[in-house]
Amino acid sequence: MANATKTKNKKPNWFKRVGAKFKETFSELKKVTWPKFTTVLKTTGVVLVIVTAFLGIVTGVDALLGWLLGVIS
Repeated sequence: MANATKTKNKKPNWFKRVGAKFKETFSELKKVTWPKFTTVLKTTGVVLVIVTAFLGIVTGVDALLGWLLGVIS
């Protein structure tokens, strides 16, 4: 009797669970509204410009602080 309850509460096979998760993931990805390629290019350009600007600011502050440290010591 105890053996019958064990098989009733047993999880499905690992491969079946992983397959079901992949199926669920792909069905959700079909519902996604993907941006157009031109929108992706524009936003990527904006991100690159902002990152480059911050790189310049951080490099300038680092050079300034390095120069000040050289002057002090």
